[in-house]
Amino acid sequence: MKFQEENMKFFSLNKKKYATLTVKENKSENKKVEEKEEKIIKKTKITGLWEKCPECNEIIYKNDIEQNLQKCPHCDYYFSMSAKERVALLIDEDTFQEMDKNLVSENPLDFPGYKEKYEAAVEKTGMFEGVVAGIGDIFGIKVSIAVMDFDFLGGSMGSVVGEKITRAIERGIKFKIPVVVVSSSGGARMHEGILSLMQMAKTSAALERLRAAGLPFISIPVNPTTGGVTASFAMLGDIIMTEPDALIGFAGQRVIEQTIKQKLPNGFQRSEFLQECGMVDVIVKREDMKRTLHKIIDNII
Repeated sequence: MKFQEENMKFFSLNKKKYATLTVKENKSENKKVEEKEEKIIKKTKITGLWEKCPECNEIIYKNDIEQNLQKCPHCDYYFSMSAKERVALLIDEDTFQEMDKNLVSENPLDFPGYKEKYEAAVEKTGMFEGVVAGIGDIFGIKVSIAVMDFDFLGGSMGSVVGEKITRAIERGIKFKIPVVVVSSSGGARMHEGILSLMQMAKTSAALERLRAAGLPFISIPVNPTTGGVTASFAMLGDIIMTEPDALIGFAGQRVIEQTIKQKLPNGFQRSEFLQECGMVDVIVKREDMKRTLHKIIDNII
């Protein structure tokens, strides 16, 4: 699918083969958001100097966590990473070219409070949406990559998130390069109703075109990845790799137990259990993620 981004205001069913609604490109606020990014980074560094590890209960200097790839230096508990931190972890320095940065969502259902929550997420993260996408190198191998950010409305997939991930897949087809998607999400964005659910089909259809082109898709669902994201592209990888003890699933454990009237096993929906069941191929420590990803891609292209 080809897009003319300079002139594009929105998409409609009768113009494009994919159904994407309520998407527009916001250029007037771009400079404003970039200025906010710098303020957010500075604010983050000077507020909340300490963090309590939920696993070992140690009180840790935040800078020590940041210097340890967002892991607890005492017990190796994995704190969440932002999308930009994840890109820096996986992509060679100075090779990442971000694309579709200015796409923003509207409020197609006039959902009460959605605009305010959306603006608060922009203010908090310095991003227009819950995914960063572009092209970069992994030890010299060029890939199309999209990385979701849980801090943006719980990493929920609305129209723009689905569109950016679809474009990342299509860039893989266009340039004949592997596609990597790092997922971290609570599922479809309820504020956009069925328009969010449509993104499940759209991203899956784009991946079928990638498969037909003979190009690899590496899916990396990290903690947490649930709901409609798990039920669509996150589980369609040729290789599915993740981190230790990551929560990956569709419905919550309590909901499943109440539905089937059975007690689920310990560690249900954690990456180790899923690997035993064949749903996850590789579990990799965060510090080894880039090298392992390169080895996989190098062996299949």
